[in-house]
Amino acid sequence: MRDKAVEKLIKGEEKRQKDGLELIPSENYVSQDVLTAIGSVFTNKYSEGYPGRRYYGGQDFTDQVERLAIERVCKLFRCKFANVQSHSGAPANLAVYSAFLEPGDTVLGMDLSHGGHLTHGHPLTLPAKIYNFVRYKMKNPDTGEIDYEELRRLAVEHRPKIILAGFSAYSRTLNYKKFVDIAREVGAVTMADMAHIAGLIAAGALRNPFDDGFDIITSTTHKTLRGPRGGIILVRENEELAKKIDKAIFPGIQGGPHMHTIAAKAVAFGEAMSPKFKKYAAQVLKNAKAMEQVLRKHKIRMIGGGTDNHLILADVYGSLGVTGKEAQTVLDEVGITLNMNSIANDTRKPLDPSGIRFGTPAITTRGFKERECALVAELLIETLKNKDDAKKKSEIHKKVKALAKKFPIPKNFV
Repeated sequence: MRDKAVEKLIKGEEKRQKDGLELIPSENYVSQDVLTAIGSVFTNKYSEGYPGRRYYGGQDFTDQVERLAIERVCKLFRCKFANVQSHSGAPANLAVYSAFLEPGDTVLGMDLSHGGHLTHGHPLTLPAKIYNFVRYKMKNPDTGEIDYEELRRLAVEHRPKIILAGFSAYSRTLNYKKFVDIAREVGAVTMADMAHIAGLIAAGALRNPFDDGFDIITSTTHKTLRGPRGGIILVRENEELAKKIDKAIFPGIQGGPHMHTIAAKAVAFGEAMSPKFKKYAAQVLKNAKAMEQVLRKHKIRMIGGGTDNHLILADVYGSLGVTGKEAQTVLDEVGITLNMNSIANDTRKPLDPSGIRFGTPAITTRGFKERECALVAELLIETLKNKDDAKKKSEIHKKVKALAKKFPIPKNFV
C-alpha cells in the first residue's frame, strides 16, 4: 500500500483483532472472499435504481450480482421479496417507517432500556422526531419475559400502524405468534428487527418470524450473518409491501447503492447456505450457554436470567461493584473487548451504566467451543475482581494472547 499512514493503521487494527478476544455481540469476522468482493471494482459503479430499471448504462454485471444477492437471501429466510440496497440497519428501519407511516403515526416497539435499539424510538433519533413511538417492556428483568398483556393493552389504546419486535441487548426469545395476533387485532403491520440474530435464524438455530406470520424482517448483514457491514429488508409474501419498501429506499432515503457491498452480501449469503454455517450457528448458542453457566456459578446477575441466543447482559455494578464503563476499560487492557450497556431500570447514566454486554459470534468463528468460552468467562470475571491489580491483569493478558494465538482468525469458512 502506497499510503503508509493508512497502512500502518490497518496493520495496527489487524494486530489488535488477532491478539485479542472479540466479545462484542454485534461484531464478527468476515471471510477473505467477502473482503475481496467488498474491495472489488464494483465500488467504481453507480447503479441508481433496481435491476432492469437503472438510471445509468453499463449495468450488465451489477444487475446480475444484485439479483444473485436477492435470490440467495430470499432462499435463506424463506421469503418472496428482498431489498439488499440498504446501507445499514438504521436506514433499513427508517425505510420501513417511511414506507408505511405518515408523520405523527405510531409505532409500538421495545424500550431501549429493556433491550430495544436506538432506531426503535429513542428520543434523540430522527425517526422519533417524525413518528410517535410507544414502548413495551419486560414484565420481569430477572426472567426476560415480555409483558404481552401490557403490549396488547398499548396496541389497543394507541392503534399503532407498525408493531416492532426486535432488540440489541435482549437475551431471550420472543413469542412471535403473540405479536402477530395482537397486530392483526389492531390492523398493524408486523416488523421484526433481527439484526443481531439473523445468522442464527438463517441457519435454523433460532425460529424465523416469517414462520409465525410476520410481514417484514429488517437486519444488518454483519453480526451473526457474518457478512459486510450493510442492511437488508425482507418481505414474506406481500408484493405491495415490497414495492413500497423499494420506493422508500430509492429514491426515498438513499441514492446509488453500494454495489461492492452488495457483491459482498451475495458472497456472505452463499456462505450462510453451507452445512458449516449451520454448525457454526449451533455452536454460537452452545458457547453462550457455557458462558452463562460460569456467570451463574459466580453469582453474577444476568438480565433475563441467562441467554437463549448469542449474548449476555450482565449487571456487573450490582454484582461486583464495577461500573460498565470501568469494566469495558479494564477488560480492554487485558485484550478482551466488549461494551458497557444500560440494564433495565438502571440507576446509572448511559455513559457509565451498570451493565456490560458480550457474546459469542466472533470467538465461535475462531473455533472456540464450550470449554474455551467457559475459560474466557472465568478470565473476564477474574479481571473485574482484580481491576486494580496490575500484576494480575498482566498475567491475564498473557493468557488471553496465548488463547488468541491458539485460535487464529480463519481466512475462509467454506
